Amino acid sequence: MTYSNRWTDFPDYILGITKEIWEDRGIATLHDYYAPDLIVRSPASVVVGNQAVIGATMATLAEFPDRQLLGEDVIWSADDGENPEKGALSSHRIISTATHARDGVYGKATGKRLEYRILADCHAVGQTIDDEWLIRDQSAIVRQLGWEPRDYAADLIAREGGPEHAVRPCTPANDVKGPYQGRGNDHELGQRHADLLTRIMNADMAAIGTEYDRAAHLEYPGHVTGHGRSDADQFWMPLRAAFPNATFEIHHQIGRMDDGFAPRSAIRWSLTGTHSGWGGFGTPTGMEAHIMGISHAEWGPWGLRREYTLFDETAVWKQILLAQG
Repeated sequence: MTYSNRWTDFPDYILGITKEIWEDRGIATLHDYYAPDLIVRSPASVVVGNQAVIGATMATLAEFPDRQLLGEDVIWSADDGENPEKGALSSHRIISTATHARDGVYGKATGKRLEYRILADCHAVGQTIDDEWLIRDQSAIVRQLGWEPRDYAADLIAREGGPEHAVRPCTPANDVKGPYQGRGNDHELGQRHADLLTRIMNADMAAIGTEYDRAAHLEYPGHVTGHGRSDADQFWMPLRAAFPNATFEIHHQIGRMDDGFAPRSAIRWSLTGTHSGWGGFGTPTGMEAHIMGISHAEWGPWGLRREYTLFDETAVWKQILLAQG
């Protein structure tokens, strides 16, 4: 199957336009590749409209002029189960390199060389993206620039004009309903991954001992690499402990078996509730927060053997600080 006369298939289209836009400076192609009323949700904000996305893209490239976006994988599902040209959702995993060469949203230029991941769910019809969920590893970026996530969030609030004027992170209250209402596919690996995360969020941490490979390779926020079940436990436990009564929800799940790839899955999830416990965010504040997360997994004969999970620690801190005023 030929996706078009230019792209071999849907993943090739996703990988190709990403390089064209960011590295080949084809920013004007966003007028073609992005719908005029595109919605981009990141933990930091909700942006509506192609023109706003183009402006944000140019600002990022001004601050990081040598940025590369190296596509590691595209895990996808078609709206009708078969033909991606009629509509498909890609969960795209990227590792990005960049030099902080100019002043911008991350403060005064430091000249530091950065490496961080992005996970992005994009819905496309034909060759036009009309809905997006985007998570950058912001804590990796700010830590490499010398900040702690909480301090960066506080400084950003001040630079945006204080609590009354600061840009609001994405929450259910300010989210915008987009054209894509799909839930993914019904592949068994997507369901297995969803069941695993649900068990963990229901405090069944024993699931890590039965579902993760003993030698699992793990990539977590802050550009943190871990190995084995203990490191998985020490990522998920502090997150859930900080928000023990928060509502966990799975919004999208995909499982795939493709030639040349490990069996794999992608889950988009959220955790919404009160910062009422001791855990990964320090002293409980009682403030409400919404955490948008995306997880990719590769599966082997002994369970989950590679995991990539992102959420934005700076956006969580920003919500806490804004709620505290």
